[in-house]
Amino acid sequence: MQRIRLRYTKRGRLRFTSHRDFQRAFERALRRAEVPMAYSAGFTPHPKVSYANAAPTGTGSEAEYLEIALTEARDPERLRLLLDESLPAGLDVVDAVEARTSGLADRLTASVWELRLAGVEPAEAEAAVAAFNAAPAVEVQRRTKNGVRTFDTRSAVAHLESVTTHGSPADRPSDRPCAILRLVVRHVTPAVRPDDVLSGLRAVADLAPPVPAAVTRLAQGLFDEETGAVTDPLAPDREAEAPEPHPAAASAAAKAPA
Repeated sequence: MQRIRLRYTKRGRLRFTSHRDFQRAFERALRRAEVPMAYSAGFTPHPKVSYANAAPTGTGSEAEYLEIALTEARDPERLRLLLDESLPAGLDVVDAVEARTSGLADRLTASVWELRLAGVEPAEAEAAVAAFNAAPAVEVQRRTKNGVRTFDTRSAVAHLESVTTHGSPADRPSDRPCAILRLVVRHVTPAVRPDDVLSGLRAVADLAPPVPAAVTRLAQGLFDEETGAVTDPLAPDREAEAPEPHPAAASAAAKAPA
C-alpha cells in the first residue's frame, strides 16, 4: 500500500464550501481520475482518506492537507495533476509527496492567517493590534454544543501584526480603506479561530469592521518557538526520499567484482 500526502486550496467562492462538501467533491475526483484507492473494511467500505485540521467554512486557504492510501504505486506529481483536473477551479491540488514519515497531523501545530478588514483604517488596526499584544490575557466567549465557553485568545496567538500594502489593484480593489492583519495562531484546545481573535480585538480596542473580514489561511505546519516560523509539514517526507544513484556510481557498482 502506498500513501500520498496532498496540499490543496480553497479559493474564491469555493471558500464557502463546507468540509463535507469538499469530501464529496474529492471522492468524485478520485473516481474520475481512476485512482486505485484502498478501502476500509465492513459493510459500507469508504476510500481511505485522512483529513487534517480543515479550515472553517467561509475561510479561504492555501494550505489544507490530506492523505490517501493506494493499492498500487503512482507517481505523486502525475496523481496531483489528474486530481487537480478533476476538481472545480478554486479547489486546487498544489502539492503531492509520498508519505515516508509518520505523524502528519502532529506536525500541524500552528497556522498563519491573513485577515482583510474592509472599511477599517490601517492606523486604527495598528492601535488595536498594539492593545491586543500588550494585554496579558484577552478573554472572549463562544457558543459551543456544550453551551457558552469563555477562553483566552491571547495565549494562543504567537504573532499578530498589521501589514501595509503596496497599493496595487489587488491590494486595494476599491477606494475604501482596508487594513490587513497577519497572525500566527497555535493549535490549542479549545481551538482559537481567527474570528475569536477579531472578538478579542473588539474587546480590547473596540475594533469592529463594518463588513465581515475576508479570512485566508496562508500556511500551517510545525511552529518553531525560536524563530516564530511555521514550517512546511511535507518537508520531512521530501527529505526522506531516497536519492537516486549517480549514473557513474551505478555503472562502477555494476562492474565491481562480487
